Amino acid sequence: MDDYTSQQDDDQLYEHYAFTVDKGQSPLRIDKYLMNFVENATRNKIQAAAKNGSIVVNGIAVKSNYKVKPDDQIRVLFTHPPHEHLLVGENIPIDVVYDDQDLLVVNKPAGMVVHPGHGNYSGTLINALIYRFDNLPNNSSERPGLVHRIDKDTSGLLVIAKTEKAMNDLSLQFAEKTSEREYVALVWGNVESDEGTIEGHIGRHPKNRLQNTVFSDDEADKGKPAITHYKVLERFGYVTLVSCKLETGRTHQIRVHMKHIGHTLFNDERYGGERILKGTTFTKYKQFVENCFKILPRQALHARTLGFRHPTTGEFLQFEASLPEDMQECIDKWRGYARHMDMEG
Repeated sequence: MDDYTSQQDDDQLYEHYAFTVDKGQSPLRIDKYLMNFVENATRNKIQAAAKNGSIVVNGIAVKSNYKVKPDDQIRVLFTHPPHEHLLVGENIPIDVVYDDQDLLVVNKPAGMVVHPGHGNYSGTLINALIYRFDNLPNNSSERPGLVHRIDKDTSGLLVIAKTEKAMNDLSLQFAEKTSEREYVALVWGNVESDEGTIEGHIGRHPKNRLQNTVFSDDEADKGKPAITHYKVLERFGYVTLVSCKLETGRTHQIRVHMKHIGHTLFNDERYGGERILKGTTFTKYKQFVENCFKILPRQALHARTLGFRHPTTGEFLQFEASLPEDMQECIDKWRGYARHMDMEG
């Protein structure tokens, strides 16, 4: 038992966050440091947690003015379990594309979080699933039914396992890269090659932990290998519509890989795509782009096709979900803009 927990009452402590400080980290107050690591955190909340003895460094509770050092082991502990472990079924509508006794394929709308997490404890796909189905099998992260996931503001297809056998089989297919996943993305800039492959190890950004980044070959050990194949579908001058096929499934993979080659996703706020990255300085153009941002208030990414072998029948199943209305309308506006520019040119 560490120094901190040995001083506590008999209350059980639950770990909500755990971090190891990077080797290159310069001294920084822990409340400022945690602001970069914890989504939806405020300085007041972090300072209150420190005051309550909930922030522990190398086994000892610290105050909010503690300066973090390289290799510090930071844990945030509370007497209540993390909210995402307290799953409650909710009667939330879901778009079911396919359903049998082994599995379910759903078309997730943009804005729906896949599983409860810090700051999102209800209204998730998991809440909707456990309302409808009993005894969904847990994956390796204790998430019921989840074989894979997509980001909150990404729309599209997900497969859910209903049995242990289906969970094991489908998870293996994703791990062995035999499943097929294709996404459609609108990205900033005119993508030079008609098609290509992006390879690069993806891991947590060393300065902004809410982002991921691609590490160079000499720092590859800081990330996990990731491969994305892309193909240009349509060019609109200042933006390009691309198809991306995943060979691996890293967090934010397409968003990170496309930014890495200079083509950040359109309106991807987390990675800087919510600014005008390409185009003219004309006020009219600025207004046009801002209208597009309003139509599509999220990153322009949709999981369009999903294919896998059925865990019981062995049949290869393939599903497709049409582009959602917000993304289609944004693409149509860009198509019209490009046509107008061609006529003027």
